[in-house]
Amino acid sequence: MNRDGTPLVIAAIADRISRSVDAVTDTVTAPFTDPVIRLGVTGLSRAGKTVFITALVANLMNRGRMPQLVAASTGAIQTAYLQPQPDDTLPRFDYETYLGKLTSPDPTWPEGTRQISELRLSLRVQPTGLLSGLTGPRTIHIDIVDYPGEWLLDLGLLDLSYDEWSAAAISRAKGRPMGDAFLAELADVDPDADLDEVQAKSLAASFTAHLNASREAGFSDCTPGRFLMPGDLAGSPVLTFAPLPPHSGARKSLGREFARRFESYKRNVVKPFFRDHFAKIDRQIVLVDVLSAIHAGPPAIEDLRGAMAAILGAFRPGRNAFLARLFQGRRVEKILFAATKADHLHHSQHGQLTAITEALLRDAKDRADFAGAQTAAMSIAALRTTVEQTIDHRDGPLDVVRGRLLENGKQAAFYPGKLPSDPAHLLGPARAGAEKWLDDDYQVMNFAPAPLDLKPGDGPPHIRLDKAAQFLIGDRL
Repeated sequence: MNRDGTPLVIAAIADRISRSVDAVTDTVTAPFTDPVIRLGVTGLSRAGKTVFITALVANLMNRGRMPQLVAASTGAIQTAYLQPQPDDTLPRFDYETYLGKLTSPDPTWPEGTRQISELRLSLRVQPTGLLSGLTGPRTIHIDIVDYPGEWLLDLGLLDLSYDEWSAAAISRAKGRPMGDAFLAELADVDPDADLDEVQAKSLAASFTAHLNASREAGFSDCTPGRFLMPGDLAGSPVLTFAPLPPHSGARKSLGREFARRFESYKRNVVKPFFRDHFAKIDRQIVLVDVLSAIHAGPPAIEDLRGAMAAILGAFRPGRNAFLARLFQGRRVEKILFAATKADHLHHSQHGQLTAITEALLRDAKDRADFAGAQTAAMSIAALRTTVEQTIDHRDGPLDVVRGRLLENGKQAAFYPGKLPSDPAHLLGPARAGAEKWLDDDYQVMNFAPAPLDLKPGDGPPHIRLDKAAQFLIGDRL
């Protein structure tokens, strides 16, 4: 029975009828409404989701730096403006505040994504082609949905039992930051003993600390995702569990309760996100901080490769019965994998970064292609923070980038190391389980946003943001 007393079977039938009516209504009214593109923006921590959305909207509203977006370069986009978002239950993406931080006289980076949010940008577009002279401008709405990539990784939990997830999580903890501390605490726990809520909270806190430390060290697969971004669920039983070694599952035991909470997490946290938000997305960009993973070493690169393959599982409804019911034949049409922070490299190395990204995501990309989605990989910088420079070095001229350091605001030239032209030189050792790079030392630098002096009609400077926009939405404009 539901809380209101309605039998579950009747409620399920009513829900299916309601969804069918909604689908028919959408089909009937679609030709008479303005077209809508639902663009999902995700990525793992510090990949630059907030900056990407802010820079994209700013450059669609002022299109002077968007020559590779055909509708902008031809003048087909006549105007762009923000409108109230269609979903009143979602927080609005705080575009004005974020843009203010990036364009102030002393610019700062905005806070990263902590929850799902939405923004509607409407474009007034003059159709082109044979019928362009017969019709007037039309309005196209772009609903941008921003959500943490860590939530997307939770999809894999739907196919796992608690015991299966526990075995994988304990295995991953070995050798990862603060993993040994968690495993040491776990060694003193009897999963078959009666539930002790104080002990449960301590285990969950230790496991969460391990996940956060692993993410800070450059690892990508750190599930469950809401442990890292709990929001209003902080302290709730649905986030108070941890992996345990094999146990009997006796009634009232710690193991039995943790298994119940794990299933509750899947039912009450993971599934609603996919049902209410993800299943409605038309186009998707996945932002990837490849440079930081390279700097962190081979284990982080291999972990990122696995995480990206897991993320693509969400775009293959056939592999999961729950998703298959949600999508009902509907697919995400285009998926772009974008290696961010290309401005941390001289342009002479952008080709290597793109090639590494393509190779790193090969398994995931091939699966998406097989599912019918059009995919692409490229290296971008949503907001350019550096300028290029060639300096004299003891080994000859060296191509570097120069920017303002985040920690002290001073200008500095930076050379991260020479990326290999053959991605196998990185991915091979990572797959083989190497702990560090044999011959090379790759560095990362944290740059602050540069003060901007924008001309009228120009958005913030970027690298290939217009090319990314053309791939994602250009065909619909």
